[in-house]
Amino acid sequence: MAPMKSGESPYLKHLFVCVNRRPAGEDCCAEKAGEAVKERLKSFVAANGLKGKVRISGSGCMDFCAKGGNVMVTPGRRWYSGVTPADVERIIALELAPLVSPKPVA
Repeated sequence: MAPMKSGESPYLKHLFVCVNRRPAGEDCCAEKAGEAVKERLKSFVAANGLKGKVRISGSGCMDFCAKGGNVMVTPGRRWYSGVTPADVERIIALELAPLVSPKPVA
């Protein structure tokens, strides 16, 4: 087995979207559209050439189920709670759009 190594993250930003599912009747981000939020963020990354620069990952429980959906952004220690699919455009504008290279003018 190779020895463990440590270094900087290969990503400019890494967004963790809680998609945890709890038993029926319990608060959970899966029931608060966590998957839809994650997929919309992933679509933006793919459509805007950010693959390899930004990572969108589904996560397990973040322990704030009652405040879900939850999205954590690193670096920067930014946390979004109460996230719905309607909020994704604001997260994109704040976290991802500034990383998109301008399109050349022809």
